[in-house]
Amino acid sequence: MQTLAAGAAALGLAGSLAAAFFVRRRASEAAASSPAEHAVPDLAADAPRPGTNRAPEAFRPDPTAVPTAEERESLRPATGPAPSLAADRGTTIQ
Repeated sequence: MQTLAAGAAALGLAGSLAAAFFVRRRASEAAASSPAEHAVPDLAADAPRPGTNRAPEAFRPDPTAVPTAEERESLRPATGPAPSLAADRGTTIQ
């Protein structure tokens, strides 16, 4: 009986390891072929000057610029009643 239990445990362990290997391999292949994942050569450690390539001057934000009233209003935090999971359903809409 003990050999049967040990054999079942060994089989379960081997199956778990095989499943983990294939899932990890499939995940790494999917990440490598995903269009959302791409190389960042300017931040690579072997780049000539890593992380020093900046945007052209015309595309950099001006840190001394004063925001307009409209921009300030658009950045103001939203205020109002906090959302609730216990809100009335369908009674406030007319």
